[in-house]
Amino acid sequence: MPTGVHLQLDQLVFDGETILSDLDLLLEPGKITCLLGPSGVGKSSILKILAGFIPLPGDSKITASDNQGLSGRLSYMDQKDLLLPWASVLDNLLIGSRLRGEPPNIERANTLIRQVGLENWRDNLPDTLSGGMRQRVALARTLMEGSPILLMDEPFSALDAITKFRLQDLAARLLSDKTVLLITHDPMEALRLGDVIYVLAGHPARLSAPIRPEKDIPRDPSDGIFTQHYSAIMKRLAGEAEEAS
Repeated sequence: MPTGVHLQLDQLVFDGETILSDLDLLLEPGKITCLLGPSGVGKSSILKILAGFIPLPGDSKITASDNQGLSGRLSYMDQKDLLLPWASVLDNLLIGSRLRGEPPNIERANTLIRQVGLENWRDNLPDTLSGGMRQRVALARTLMEGSPILLMDEPFSALDAITKFRLQDLAARLLSDKTVLLITHDPMEALRLGDVIYVLAGHPARLSAPIRPEKDIPRDPSDGIFTQHYSAIMKRLAGEAEEAS
């Protein structure tokens, strides 16, 4: 059964300035939650707090739906692919198990490489791959860990529109059983992939009410429901008082 995560963050302060306060974020089990917001509102910091890269501030707390700790159950995917340049596609997927001193699961790695469409590039080094192919490897490496909870920090932001669209389709298929927090600055990406969408905006930043677009992901951008939700999200991002809903 998928695991949900509840983050209660009392405040986030940088250089004496309160960036956000009283944040209550629920990652529903087995769902993709998208967090949108302008630069500087603390989106990536929220992700890094959940990942344990930044200490949990003040009276904040993180709770899993099964009341177990999150250690060892999280995987993190950065907007940069962070591939090892001297390692093949296959070896980049196996690096985690080797660093932990575990027997590498080559069969699982090959299955994931096939799922992301890179079986013909299995032995290639990263510098021989396109940007989209490198992000496919990064996605496969993230999934290789088998973690039930995935944290993704704008993983497709540097890609061209067509490559991004294809990787969104791929991600929707491969992440279907995971609890995911996807940070993005792109309302269209959130509307294509998000089961639940939150907008973080204001000074200090506040979280909008959850937006729950209809239909299964990945959604068709030509659907009329996109226009309605896109308008509401943009108003929220622009700082209007009306909350996106």
